[in-house]
Amino acid sequence: MSAAEHSAAPPHTDAETGAALRRLRALLRDLGQVLVAYSGGADSALLAYTAHRELGGCALAVTAVSPSLAAAERRAARDFAAEQGIAHLEVCTDEGERPDYIANGGDRCFHCKSALFDALAPLTALLPGAAVAVGTNLDDLGDHRPGQRAAARRGAVTPLADAGFTKAMVRRAAAHLGLRTAAKPAAPCLASRVAYGDPVTPEVLARIEAAEEAVRSRGFPVVRVRAHAGGTVARIEVPEPDIDRAAALRGELEPAVRACGFTFCSLDLAGFAGGRLNALLPVVEAAGPAAGSAG
Repeated sequence: MSAAEHSAAPPHTDAETGAALRRLRALLRDLGQVLVAYSGGADSALLAYTAHRELGGCALAVTAVSPSLAAAERRAARDFAAEQGIAHLEVCTDEGERPDYIANGGDRCFHCKSALFDALAPLTALLPGAAVAVGTNLDDLGDHRPGQRAAARRGAVTPLADAGFTKAMVRRAAAHLGLRTAAKPAAPCLASRVAYGDPVTPEVLARIEAAEEAVRSRGFPVVRVRAHAGGTVARIEVPEPDIDRAAALRGELEPAVRACGFTFCSLDLAGFAGGRLNALLPVVEAAGPAAGSAG
């Protein structure tokens, strides 16, 4: 692709998104070499794709593998990278061995992202001097995201946010580029389903993954199974328009979720909303300074 093609606004997309794409391409060219923290979601997929197109062999997408990554998400990340010809590696991260992560305070994501950056450090030998890039967009900056502090402390760069991308613009850009991640539902790590203050363990994460797959297989593509009371209570969230259908299928859903290891199963009548467990943060923070501080 020529420099003229890169600099031109992409056809058939809005001017704001086209301008953001031009800025993103320029930022990546200026970086020269990047390691992209790549989960396979819409944000990191757009970043990895664009880095690959701009930098070729000087861009590497890296996926963190641990019990908090659902097998379906791992496969999707692999498939997208292979489909686009993106250089891709997987690294095992050890957040599950870190007491502060297991304790699941308000800063859990800080310790998770710290484990990721520790795992990425040896890979800089493959691309000496490469920047570590994360898929943060502008909308993320106003949310409770302790992982952003870990990224800032490690000097990670945020090309999407720096280029002016919101989440909606990421999806529009991906659609314009023909990327199948454009409409991919958000899929935060499985640990985000564990109520703050309850320990994050591989067993609980496995229960959540199995339960979500059980619900999804019954026609609910967007679902969260939140684990409470030490992983004994499953609270199912589906989008509000799907609540009546889920209730009608309670005779199937309840035994299927309990079969995954939960003692009790409930359906949240408020419907799905991202970050619902953040409502527990004031309670966790009141329990002690370790719950809400990264130190």
